[in-house]
Amino acid sequence: MSDAQGSERPRATSSGPGRVLIAVYGVFALSATARAAVQIASKFHEAPIAYLLSALSGVVYILATIGLAGHQPWSRKLAWSAVVIELVGVLAVGTFTVLDSGEFPDDTVWSVYGRGYGFVPLVLPLVGLWWLRRTRAR
Repeated sequence: MSDAQGSERPRATSSGPGRVLIAVYGVFALSATARAAVQIASKFHEAPIAYLLSALSGVVYILATIGLAGHQPWSRKLAWSAVVIELVGVLAVGTFTVLDSGEFPDDTVWSVYGRGYGFVPLVLPLVGLWWLRRTRAR
């Protein structure tokens, strides 16, 4: 797709396989947010850091979903930012929980690189970054 000046615009991230990616992000947005809400409401005192990080992951998944599904000029930047934060988060929290699991008595989305979620949280940002790169303007 070219504009009047001959430069190609980026493809919509919500086209083709991007729809599946958005659906997976949407499921993670709902599940991470709901799980964090229950953990914070019922047992926050047991592991406040873990449960707050779980809530943060839910917000990051929500923002990634909005960014990937959006068609506004800022949507792609939001998606890039959220997916990079997600990758850094899952790597940092994953490494911390492997080295010292004391602060994480319950699994969170990002603990042990997403082990409780079949390691999808580790793979998802890599797929997200690949898709954002693949659909960029050339």
